[in-house]
Amino acid sequence: MLEELDIRNLGPIREAAIAPAAGMTAITGETGAGKSMLLSAIRLVSGGAAESSRVSAGADEAWAQAIFALSDDAVASEHSGDTNDAGDDADSGFTGAAVAVAKAHDAGVDPEDGELFLSRTVRASGRSRAVLGGKSVPRSVLGAIAGELVTIHGQTDQLKIAAAARQREFLDRVAGDEAELAAYRKAWDALAAMDERLERLRSQESSARQQADYLRESIDHINRTDPQPGEDEELKARRERIENAADIAQGVGSALGALDASQVDVDATDGASAVELINHAVTSLRAIRVGGTFAEQADRLESINADLGDVVFALSQELGDEGSVEDLDQINGRIHELGDLTRRWGPTLADVLAWRDKAAFDLEDLDASPEKVAELESERQTLYGAALAAADVLSAARVAAAADLGARVTEELGSLAMLGASLEVRVTPRDKADDPLGPYGRDDIAFLFTPFEGSPQLPMGKSASGGELSRLMLALELVAADTRGGADQTFIFDEVDAGVGGKAAVELGKRLARLARSAQVIVVTHLAQVASWADAQFVVTKEPPDADDDDLGVVTTIAEVNGETRVHEIARMLSGSESEASLDHARELLSDSRLRSRWRELAPQATEGG
Repeated sequence: MLEELDIRNLGPIREAAIAPAAGMTAITGETGAGKSMLLSAIRLVSGGAAESSRVSAGADEAWAQAIFALSDDAVASEHSGDTNDAGDDADSGFTGAAVAVAKAHDAGVDPEDGELFLSRTVRASGRSRAVLGGKSVPRSVLGAIAGELVTIHGQTDQLKIAAAARQREFLDRVAGDEAELAAYRKAWDALAAMDERLERLRSQESSARQQADYLRESIDHINRTDPQPGEDEELKARRERIENAADIAQGVGSALGALDASQVDVDATDGASAVELINHAVTSLRAIRVGGTFAEQADRLESINADLGDVVFALSQELGDEGSVEDLDQINGRIHELGDLTRRWGPTLADVLAWRDKAAFDLEDLDASPEKVAELESERQTLYGAALAAADVLSAARVAAAADLGARVTEELGSLAMLGASLEVRVTPRDKADDPLGPYGRDDIAFLFTPFEGSPQLPMGKSASGGELSRLMLALELVAADTRGGADQTFIFDEVDAGVGGKAAVELGKRLARLARSAQVIVVTHLAQVASWADAQFVVTKEPPDADDDDLGVVTTIAEVNGETRVHEIARMLSGSESEASLDHARELLSDSRLRSRWRELAPQATEGG
């Protein structure tokens, strides 16, 4: 949920900080006071367009920051690795907060103490800077993350639901068809991969055949040479020994003579060897009848002699193992063969072997023989059948959910001053005879809205005013929240009360409060009957500038109202005055809303009219 919104130098707002309630928050104030700037701040941190004209007069830059508190489950899902793929798929089935955490992680930022910080700076020069958790990021990253946490239903924002993809996503969310959609996507991905492979085969021309010939000849060449990993290095080491055979024989013989004369011709050595000398020293020390240090040193010399024995043995194995001139010729020839391979497909023999294995796989795809194509086409038919069956299962879930969604939304609209209005959610097979399947199934989904009785049924977004569309979206979100819950989600409603009054206004407030039981709701309203249901209320007020700051123009302040201060604001909203009668009416309205809200919380299944 949105834990805090901070604003500096945005339009008439010099500085403001708002901490919305976890449930419902009302933003009120006189017309033209600057309530829209709060939505501008939210859009700004959500990656919206940066307009330098929104920077306050006399300021160098505007700044907005939103702090979102995340549930423990959303944060834990990233640490458990469950959302590795969630960031790439809006239909993954994970909560919006979990997907937001995954996307933030992909951007190199993890929540700090269960919070995500999104901020945006707009300079008067027109340039902007997006920051996520203290790290500069593209503004599209803010948009992707905020899009999972906040849904704005305003005159411009809610038109997004007119897009077919958004309507499909909404229906899938209500349907709870994550398992069916995942099964279909798996089948679709396999089918798409096969189609891509077949397309490559069918589009091959002479260049592809030449490539196949090259791969085939290269593989044959490598196989004939039959290289082994590291073989060239071993051969180079053997060649070096043969080329230095004389030096090796002389050096090893001399060393052995010095260490142990018995290993070589005695005449080739002068005097006693090291082994003999050490043995003599040991014998001399053992002859001393006094124990202690003499015996210890004798033991150490015997240990040294044992090590010398190992060295003598190792060196003796090197004598006479240098190879002949004929061996050298063979080795040089083999090194030349292997060098030819590494120059062409290296740089190492391991790389050559890896290239050969990959080339063999590529060669299969380049083999566009009729038999190969026919084999793949048969496999494709099998995959298509599996995808079609999965699409049918998905369609059935959508059709059932669509009928329920349309009926329940229509029922809600009747209580939102929209008698005669209705919504039909239509799911139809895609009109594409050759191949009706797409990445998300075989369905065309359309939200068709009738704003009043007798009106033609038109696509959503083209058949309603801003206020009607806001109430329609409220009805949709209510049904979705009742069906699937709205945890970790913030809904912001603007203009939802346009053209509403009297009893309908009370019903509107009730439904916003109902949605706030499962999600955070922020509503910009001018109706006291709506604001009275809120858990928190903030008032936006215009104030003339101080005499010393006359150049700065009108300044907007934002303050939370409680107790009698809130009573006075509700009274102003009711009648435009703060007379005793209006104050009494305001107290009664607030008390009644609190009692109703409490009663509904204790008896959520009660009827709306109770």
